[in-house]
Amino acid sequence: MGKQKVNCAAGTREAGLGHALLSASSSHRWLNCPPSARLCEKYEDTGSEYAQEGTDAHSLCEYRLKQALGMDAADPTENLSFYNEEMEQCALDYAAYVLELVEDAKKSCKDPVVLIEQRLDFSRFVKDGFGTGDCVIIADGTLRVIDYKHGLGVLVSAEENPQMQCYALGALELFDDIYDIDQVSMTIYQPRRQNVSTYEISKDDLYRWADEVLKPTADLAFAGDGNFLCGEWCGFCKAKNECRARAEANLKLAQHDFKLPPLLTDTEIEVILGKVDELVSWASDIKEYALQQALSGKEWTGFKIVEGRSNRRYSNESAVIDAVEKAGLDPYEKKLLGITAMQKLLGKSRFEELLAPYIEKPQGRPTLVRSSDKRPEWNTAKNDFMEEM
Repeated sequence: MGKQKVNCAAGTREAGLGHALLSASSSHRWLNCPPSARLCEKYEDTGSEYAQEGTDAHSLCEYRLKQALGMDAADPTENLSFYNEEMEQCALDYAAYVLELVEDAKKSCKDPVVLIEQRLDFSRFVKDGFGTGDCVIIADGTLRVIDYKHGLGVLVSAEENPQMQCYALGALELFDDIYDIDQVSMTIYQPRRQNVSTYEISKDDLYRWADEVLKPTADLAFAGDGNFLCGEWCGFCKAKNECRARAEANLKLAQHDFKLPPLLTDTEIEVILGKVDELVSWASDIKEYALQQALSGKEWTGFKIVEGRSNRRYSNESAVIDAVEKAGLDPYEKKLLGITAMQKLLGKSRFEELLAPYIEKPQGRPTLVRSSDKRPEWNTAKNDFMEEM
């Protein structure tokens, strides 16, 4: 691939620049629950395998994008703990997607600016606020911010996403005086969820949000003021296991458990449906926290640690194989490779060529979700009846 004629620059990831109290990545939480920012200061950053996997994926994406743009870059794969074929494909697809955006930008701008892993400072609105933009493209009055998400668990939307809007404000701080920017486009690229979400907003509306919502709430959060409020943003809060506000809110909801569903009104059931996932998550968090404390020596009145159930397994597979074969029997079963393993064996293009006619995706089980969910509505028995009339 030839070099792209773009003005490229590379920044530095947030991890090497210190930790911000009011980070862009945690903005969804502290904008909804301002005092949580100071509360979380009391807890150490323990990290996780998921976080390290995400960091590895970002390093690989940075390398593949720079490579695609014709920039010098060192191959990081030998130093990546979680590198695998899936991560490689995700990085290649991400680079290809960004190149499409760059080519599109070149239709209206001869020399678009492309920034990779750029430090973005939005401290004019949030005290000490900064983050790292995976990719920023500036061309013909439009600022584009692209954020790569390697996570598989939570589907991330770009619509009114405060992390993305903070990044966009940081990019405007760098370039608004240099380029005539009118529109801001923010994209979440989440390949493992087949999710590419884009949200556009005018520069004026973004600044209005920053002045009317972001800055006053950030000031509260930095001072440790405001009201605690629990919600789905509690999931990544360091204080979620011991937070009294979260406990009180969930215990209030749990009082409905003393009524059988038929005795609840439709309104009560709708309220519970809107909060039951948080209740289940909270209960799970409390159980895990209590277990870890008990393993560290804490004694809980009325509870004890016991050995959980486990399944039998071979302690020496080679010895098992040898023993069964000596007995004149075959210790193996012949089994068709699963779809993922088969695709790995054949390669993506060969897999599609040979097996596409024989692949089907069965209908999933019905799941009750919020009306805002983007999936099409399930065709219920009631709907079937209405269609037949």
